[in-house]
Order: sequence, then C-alpha cells, then structure tokens
Amino acid sequence: MEYKHLNGNGLKIGAAIEGEGPLIVLVHGWPESWYSWRHQIPFLASLGYKVAAIDVRGYGQSDKPYEIAEYSMKNLTSDVISVIEDLGYSDAILFGHDWGAPIVWNTAALYPDKISAVGALSVPYTGRGPMSSIDLWKMLYKGKFFYQLYFQEEGVAEEEFEKDLKNALELTYFSSDGRGMSFLAENADNPKYQKNVNSKFLDCLPAFDDYPDWINKEELMFFVKEFENSGMRGPLNRYRAQTIDYEELVELETAKISQPSCFISGTLDPVAFFLKNSIQDGAGKGAFHGPTAESMTKEMLEKRSDLYEDLRIVKFIDGVGHWTQQEAPHTVNENFEKFLKSI
Repeated sequence: MEYKHLNGNGLKIGAAIEGEGPLIVLVHGWPESWYSWRHQIPFLASLGYKVAAIDVRGYGQSDKPYEIAEYSMKNLTSDVISVIEDLGYSDAILFGHDWGAPIVWNTAALYPDKISAVGALSVPYTGRGPMSSIDLWKMLYKGKFFYQLYFQEEGVAEEEFEKDLKNALELTYFSSDGRGMSFLAENADNPKYQKNVNSKFLDCLPAFDDYPDWINKEELMFFVKEFENSGMRGPLNRYRAQTIDYEELVELETAKISQPSCFISGTLDPVAFFLKNSIQDGAGKGAFHGPTAESMTKEMLEKRSDLYEDLRIVKFIDGVGHWTQQEAPHTVNENFEKFLKSI
C-alpha cells in the first residue's frame, strides 16, 4: 500500500493506494480517515482493482482550507472526479460511508459518465428535499439537542473535541457501535444518557471499561494522531456547508442514481433514527431503539425507491452499529464482492 498526494480540484488530497485494474475510490465519513477502510483496501485489490482510499479535504494529510464554503458538496464531489482523473482513469466505482455516502451518491448523480457503479454504507441517497438539511433539523429538533445543530457554531465543537481527542473519539465511536447502541436502547429511560438543548456532543454518552472487538487501542491511536494533525475545523465545516449545498445543487432535485448501486447498513445504526425523523413527524420522541433501525431505513428506501434505477443489493448486518465496514469487515467485503461481480 502506498500513500500519496493527488490533485483534488486544485488541492492536495491524500490517498492510500493499492492494486492494479479498474479504479475503486473509497470515501470515509466523520470523524474518520482513509484508515477506516483498512479491511477493504487489500481485499478489493486482491479482486483485481486499483483501490484509492482518500482522506477527504480537511482530514489527515489532505489540504485543509479554512472557509466553510470550501467544504460544500459541490467541492467534495469535484475532488473525487479530480482524483479519478489524476490517477489516469476516465471513470471509477465509488464506495462511501457516513458523510462519504452522500459524497459518492452525489458524485454519481452529478457525473453519471464518470461513475460506473456506486455503493454506500449507513446513509442512503436522498436527493434534494424541499428545504436544506439544517432548516429541516431546526424545525424537527426545536427545543431539543441535535448534534448537527450543535456543530453549527464555529469553534465550539472543535474546542470540545480537541481538548482530549482520545477520549472524544472513544466516546464517539463506542457509543454508536453495536454495543453502544444496544446499551443506550436498554437504558433509554435513564436520565444519565438523555441530552437537553444545552448539552454538548460528548455529554451523556456511555463510557466503557474495555474496547469493542472491532478496534484496538493501536488502531484508535492512528485516528487520534490524524486529528492531532488536522484538527476538527475542516471535518466539522462539512456540517456547516449544508445550506450552501441546497443553494448550489438545484439539479439534485430531479437527479437519480442511474448506475448499478448497493446499500449496506447495520441493524443498530443510529442514522436510521434521523432518517425516520426526516420523513415523519415526532422528532425526539423517546430514544432510539436499535432493533427498529432496519425497518426505519427500509421505509426510507421504499419511500424514495424512485431515486434508484438499478439498486442491486440492500443488506442489513445484525448487531452492527454505525461503523459498518470496521465492525463487520468480512460481511461488507462479501457484499462488495457480490456487487462487483454483478456489474
């Protein structure tokens, strides 16, 4: 595996690269790194592909512009296209997780001739709604805590996370994996784990005495060192740019995913709770209960099935929370291979 800098829309975009063959680009989410794909890179390369797992702008060894507008979806999708071209390819297959999922979905929708197939973990394609995501969250979570609204004020979440990055990442990762989501479901009525409108992000998250089986201390420290280098401003600016996205990408209102596509998620992924709130009234009523995550996400997919012209695989992995490809690497790899063989 080689880590090198590529041209991403005029910026340096770092990428871990391995293999030869048709190009696959992997795009991580928040708060992560190319390293989130450590179990997929060698596997996909062994199937006969050239694999480039990028550090999204603002992360790791990639450039870190300061302004919020630099982290618009328009810029991030352009980065992906520039990376493909800098590697000498005319098209690529994309896989993304968390924020990487909207990045790859939207790249496929905006550049259909450049993307031959697309797959995402955790977050399905939603297109462009009737209002910006931030305005939606303000309406749904009025008088309640919602992490994306908390992230809007510049410097606040940065200070909270950067004060102790190791502790912040442990709480963030371990509270929303399968174990953490099961614990929160079991303790849904415990005030200790219930935020209010004045809470911070790390408040009320459960702390565990041991690490889950999907990550060890050495792996976690790799992420810590990446954020010691990058800081949190760039990663958090992605959340602050969503109103810009809504204004800039009007074409997504009618854009569909025309390419072969796949979607994989965990049955305990908390994203399902937010998706449910985006299509139904009643945000904040009760706590998220993991066993309903699959049905909630399926409901979202069914309501917007018109957005996909060739959705070939939909897979939910039992007991898995938000960090899909790290919590269940073998199952994710198996489904990636099945999808790739189908195209």
